[in-house]
Amino acid sequence: MPQSQTALIKQAARDVGFDVVGISRLPHQPEPDSNHHTDFSTTRLRDRLQEWLRRGFHASMAWMTRDPERRADPAVVLPDCRSVISVGMNYYTDQRADERPGNGRIARYAWGLDYHRLLGDRLTRLSERLTVLAPESRHRAYVDTGPVMEKAWAQQAGLGWIGKHSNLVSPEFGSWLLLGEILTTLELEPDEAGTDLCGSCTLCIQACPTGAITEPYVVDARRCISYLTIELRGSEPPISDELRRGIGNRIFGCDDCLDICPYNHQAEPTSEPGFQPTPLTLSPSLTTLKEMNEATFAATFAGSPIKRAKHAGLQRNLSWAMDSEVKPASTRAPAPSSSGAPL
Repeated sequence: MPQSQTALIKQAARDVGFDVVGISRLPHQPEPDSNHHTDFSTTRLRDRLQEWLRRGFHASMAWMTRDPERRADPAVVLPDCRSVISVGMNYYTDQRADERPGNGRIARYAWGLDYHRLLGDRLTRLSERLTVLAPESRHRAYVDTGPVMEKAWAQQAGLGWIGKHSNLVSPEFGSWLLLGEILTTLELEPDEAGTDLCGSCTLCIQACPTGAITEPYVVDARRCISYLTIELRGSEPPISDELRRGIGNRIFGCDDCLDICPYNHQAEPTSEPGFQPTPLTLSPSLTTLKEMNEATFAATFAGSPIKRAKHAGLQRNLSWAMDSEVKPASTRAPAPSSSGAPL
C-alpha cells in the first residue's frame, strides 16, 4: 500500500536530520470523527498571550506585543493554512560545564553552532521536499524567528508537553529539544496532542534562582536569567542586587529549570556535531572573555547564538559574574505573588 502524504512528509523530515516530527491541524478545520483540539483554539492562545502581555511579563521585548492575533493564528500568517508540521532536534551533549572559580556558565543550547542555522538548513531542505510532493501547496518555515507560538503547536503535534517552566518536555528527549515548524496549506493527518505529565512536580519552580516562574506554566521575563543576560539591552541597565546575586556566574542564558527536570534522566546525547561544545563555551574564562574587544567578539562568536547578546551585553554579564565571585549568591530569590492565566 502506498504511503500517505503525511507519512511521506514525516519520513522526509527524518531523512533531512530531524529527531522528531509531528503534525497538528488548525482547530477551525472540521474533524467530525476526531477528538483533536477539543480544548485548544487559536482564540485561547491569543487570550493567554494577551493576559501575559497585560501583566508586563514580556519586559522590554516590545516585538511580542505586535499583533497577537497574527502570533496566535497561523492562518493569519499563511492564508489558507491547514496544518503545522512541528520538528525538533535533540541538542543534549554529555559534557559537563567547568564551573571552577573564574569561569562563567553558558546555556547548553549555545555551546555549539547557532541552532537557527542548523535547523533552518534542514527546514529549507524539507520545504523543498514538500514542494516536490505537493507542487500546489504553499508553506512557510520558521525557527524561533516568526510570529508562531511554536511550543503550543509542538504540544498539539505530540512532540511533548509544555512543562511548568514553560518549555517543551519530551518523554524521549526530556527538555533538550530545539523546535522549528512549517506552516502549510496541506491538510495533513494530525497526531494526538501531548499529555501534560508534570503532575504534582514543582522542581523547576523551586530551582529557578530568581523566582522567575511566578506560578506553574508562567514565566516573568523581568526576573528570568535568560532574558536578563540575552534580551536585555544596554551596557549596564539597572537591575536589583537581588537579581544580580541570583544570576551568579551565568553569562548567557540559564539551564537550571531544565537541568532539574526528571525527564532528563534518560536523555541520550545528540549525534549532531554542530551542537558539540568548544573549550571556550564549556569552560568560559571570565577574564579571557572580558579582555575581548568588539572585533574579537564578533569573530569568535560569528557562528554562535552568543552573538545575540552583543559585545556590550556580554561585557555587562561578565561584570555581573565577576562581582558575584566577590559577593557569592545567597539563596534563591523569592518569587513575587501573582496570579493569572499561564502562557
